[in-house]
Amino acid sequence: MPSRSTARLAALTVAAVCSAASAVVLTSPAHADSVRIHDIQGTTRLSPYAGQKVTDVPGIVTATRTYGSSKGFWLQDPTPDDNPATSEGIFVFTSSTPKVAVGDAVTVTGTVSEYVPGGAATGNQSLTEISKPVVTTVSTGNAVPAPVVIDAKSVPDRYTPQGDSADRGSINNLPLRPDTYALDYYESLEGMNVQVADARVVTATDPYAELWVTVKPDEHRASRGGTVYGSYDSQNTGRLQIQSLGATADFPTADVGDTLAGTTTGPLDFNQYGGYTLVAGRLGTLKSGGLQRETTEKQSDKQLAVATYNVENLDPSDNTFDQHAAAIVHNLQSPDIVSLEEIQDDNGATDDGTVDASVTVNKLIDAIVAAGGPRYDWRAIDPVNDQDGGEPGGNIRQVFLFNPERVSFVDRAGGDSTTAVGVTKVHGKAELTVSPGRIDPASAAWQNSRKPLVGQFVFRGKTVFVIANHLVSKGGDQPLTGQYQPVTRSSENQRHAQAAEVNAFVKDILKVQKNANVLAVGDMNDFEFSGTAQILEGDGELWSAIKSLPANERYTYDYQGNAQVLDQILISPAVRRDDFAYDSVHINSEFHDQISDHDPQVLRFRP
Repeated sequence: MPSRSTARLAALTVAAVCSAASAVVLTSPAHADSVRIHDIQGTTRLSPYAGQKVTDVPGIVTATRTYGSSKGFWLQDPTPDDNPATSEGIFVFTSSTPKVAVGDAVTVTGTVSEYVPGGAATGNQSLTEISKPVVTTVSTGNAVPAPVVIDAKSVPDRYTPQGDSADRGSINNLPLRPDTYALDYYESLEGMNVQVADARVVTATDPYAELWVTVKPDEHRASRGGTVYGSYDSQNTGRLQIQSLGATADFPTADVGDTLAGTTTGPLDFNQYGGYTLVAGRLGTLKSGGLQRETTEKQSDKQLAVATYNVENLDPSDNTFDQHAAAIVHNLQSPDIVSLEEIQDDNGATDDGTVDASVTVNKLIDAIVAAGGPRYDWRAIDPVNDQDGGEPGGNIRQVFLFNPERVSFVDRAGGDSTTAVGVTKVHGKAELTVSPGRIDPASAAWQNSRKPLVGQFVFRGKTVFVIANHLVSKGGDQPLTGQYQPVTRSSENQRHAQAAEVNAFVKDILKVQKNANVLAVGDMNDFEFSGTAQILEGDGELWSAIKSLPANERYTYDYQGNAQVLDQILISPAVRRDDFAYDSVHINSEFHDQISDHDPQVLRFRP
């Protein structure tokens, strides 16, 4: 396949031959001295013509978008310059269904604009466009410029330049270096006809008819076909979002590890939800990778199995109870204790003051029994209405399920939504003052967020403390493909404060009983290498057990082509000294028909 430069020269030759042989000339050609697309795109992310009117910009229509609010067409100059930093393509925003067709040679007069998908507050890069266009058709039936091939050789290994400190860390005005940085490379192709071939799917098809592929098959490859996100300093540069120009009903329903065999071709766009996106006029053929949902091992009689599972806003109106139950019984092998996150109240998102969740929980327990599992008992604390974040009116909370045939719960009265749980010493051992209880619910760290639920369990005569967490989400963090580099992760501020609260509580337990069995489990909304995890771990009070897995198996969530860790089980030294087994059970994150966006985690050990 042609390189970028040869593709441009080939396109010019083909277009010239086609024009001479079969094109229908409708008007006079554009003036030779008119502004061209590469002049408009320039050598930075912002056009030197932004806000100005340009006249008779020539090019070939490569694709049209006739749906959504961003109607228009992509225009590409078949006569490229010799500067690899300047794109030869641009989007022409018509606001209504465009009246041009693919292969039309046109000239465009309009205003150059920098459109930021989602608005400036998102931190997204802008998309250079021509708006309010007057379009003149010169000829029809021309060959579309040959696509530039995006592959492992063309995409640099370095992700992004350092932003300009004098410009709030923005990369907008920095000269593009497409041979050095991946984000610069993609920017240099903005609006151009591009192509990927035999690309492996690394995020399954979502409800919006989007998926992600990698053009670098060996880049941080996960054991099951994804691309692992294992460091802030080593970004996955080969990730690219794929959408379709055609009907979404025809979009492939792909899972991680599948392949878009053959070629996928279309203009390179930039959108709010993922950045650089190949909008495919031609999609490759989906080839299944045969990925199957995992099943963990059954715990032995002497092992305690503890799981954490985010069931994604589960309420009684959902139709996923049977599937969640089957996952818990069969894929998780009926753990002795299951910490559930995102259990909603009994009427879901209806915001009428309801906080009780007994209907939700009991519906799940009944479904587990019907699936052949144990009849779990449960403990939880209802939150104060509308104080724990999540979907408005849903009142999400953590819930303990436990198998009373295998483990008992130590109930101590007094725990409620506003009372802080404490630690006391009884006969030389640590005990909770209330059980279940919540960690310091009045602390500012938990404002508009879930408060950790703490429970005291007994298994084969041994006490085990379990802290069920759902830390604040990453909402508000700057996007990886955004204009500010390195990105600011503003959500960390509250999450770090929450992690410090959890670690301090674990310290309280270990001060009383240094060999106590303590597990901090749940949706931590942060990575195993993150500052949040480091604060949770403290000075050895806890350790994230997912780090016992090989690096290519450490993921619980898949976002924009990055398989990453959000859900964790952290263990105290006494548990770590045991011959424990850890499993991230991949039943959701890699699949288009997921029942939750999180994979559950299971720890087996002998207290």
